[in-house]
Formats: sequence, structure tokens, C-alpha cells
Amino acid sequence: MNIVVYGILVVLATSLMGSSFTIGKIGLAYFSPLLLAGLRFTLAGLLMALWVKKKTLPVSALDWLRVLMIGLFQTAGVMGCIFLSLRTITAAESSILTFINPLIVIILGTWFLGTRYNFSQWLGVVIGFLGVVITLGFHLQLQTGSLLGLGSAFSWAVATILVKRWRSRFNIWVLTAYQMLFGGLFLLLLSITLETPKMIINTSSIMIILYLTIMASIVQFATWFYLLSQGDPGKTSAFLFLAPFFGVLSGWVLLDEVVQWYVYLGGLFIFIGIFLVNWNSAKDTAKIAAKS
Repeated sequence: MNIVVYGILVVLATSLMGSSFTIGKIGLAYFSPLLLAGLRFTLAGLLMALWVKKKTLPVSALDWLRVLMIGLFQTAGVMGCIFLSLRTITAAESSILTFINPLIVIILGTWFLGTRYNFSQWLGVVIGFLGVVITLGFHLQLQTGSLLGLGSAFSWAVATILVKRWRSRFNIWVLTAYQMLFGGLFLLLLSITLETPKMIINTSSIMIILYLTIMASIVQFATWFYLLSQGDPGKTSAFLFLAPFFGVLSGWVLLDEVVQWYVYLGGLFIFIGIFLVNWNSAKDTAKIAAKS
């Protein structure tokens, strides 16, 4: 792939990831958190399910249960925590905390998959978690929004482990479509049972839903999976550190969010940690490919 095209697609995917936090926070003026997240992913899942209907679908009930479990963690858990966190913390803080998930994957991968990581990757984990401490203001005053931000990262890491274990059983597009659909439906159920649903329909709210559904979900996933398929997944994943940068930038531009200096410092440490984790994954993958 042409390096210019590759760069444009990386910026497109990560900017959509990051900006979704800010657009989601704006959307809370029109929707209750769980309802907004549920509508976003139910609609995105339905549209993608129509697109992949001719592809190979899971056959067994157990495989459908696996898809459901991934959806509960990847969509319901991650997005439910994110949208709830946006009620009390900034879009910048929520995006930074959410994107520590590669660091948690290292720990969970060691425990549950028996994966072995090198010194630089563990150093990345230490630097990344130091960044979390700094981002939270050194004193670790874990308010509800901060805990939810960390919860979204943990849920994403669990989903990543599940996908690594079960990925070969599914067409990736079918898995993406139905995990979004199942997760979105579960979020709608949670909205009905755990919150007083709020929905204000006007031009602004419709545009927000369309942006989150089409651009920040379908286009973002399609672009990111295309990038992963075209190059080294480990090296490409290293660019995920750009997503919270765009989360901070969009929050500043669209919401006039005031970000404390220690959030920037903590974010830098987190980015360095994630870069070490993913960059070394890329080098290890390259070595394995060279030997095969």
C-alpha cells in the first residue's frame, strides 16, 4: 500500500475513534448514556449484518454464544462504561483511560493465554500504568467517571483476549457485525432497566446518531480492519496511541475542555507505554515471519 494512503487511512481511523468521545459527550444533551450507546451500536450492527448476510455465519449455538460474549465485553461493556464516564469526566480523560487497554491485555494474556512477553513490553506496561496514575492527578482520587474509564479499558482487554482465542472460528466481518448488534441490544435493555431513558429528537441529535453509527462505528471499523489486513497488525496497532490524542484535540476544539497539565503528561507516558508494547509485538511478528 502507498505510504501516503496508509498514513491517511491511519489518521482517518484513529481520528474517528478519538472524536467519538467528544461527539458522544455532546450527544448526552439529547440522550441518556446507555440509550445513546445502545442506539449507536444496534443501528451499526443491523447495517453491517445486512452487508455480511451472504458471508459464512456461525453454525453452532455455542459459536453464537461466543459472539454474544464478545459483544457483551467489546460493545456493551466498553461503550456502556465510556458513555457513563462522560457524565463526570472530560472526553479527553475518558479517551486516555480507555486506550490503556493494550497494557491490560499484556497482563491478562500472561495469566490466561500463557503468552510470553519481553522486557521492553513489560517496561511499557509499567510506564503506561504510571501514566494512568499521573493522568488521575497523582493522588488517585478515583471518582466514578475515572473508574468507568478504567472499566472500559478492562472490558476491551477481556474482549481482545476472547477474540484472540476464538478468532479462527469466525469471518471477521460477521463477528464485527453481530457482536455490535448483540452488544447494542443489551445496552438498550440496560437503558430500559437501569436508567430513565431520555431522547430528544431534532436535527442535531439525528446528526449525532448518524455520525456515531456510520462514521465512528462502520467506517472506523472497516478502515481499521483494512489496515490490519494490509500490513503487520502489531506495527499498525502501535498507531492506536493517536486515538486519545484526537480525543483530547476534539474535546478542546468542540467542547472548550480545559485539560490539566498532568493529563497531558500522563497521556504521554501512556502513549510511550502502549508504543513499547505494540512496537515490540511488531518486531517479534517480523522475526517469526522471516523464519517461516
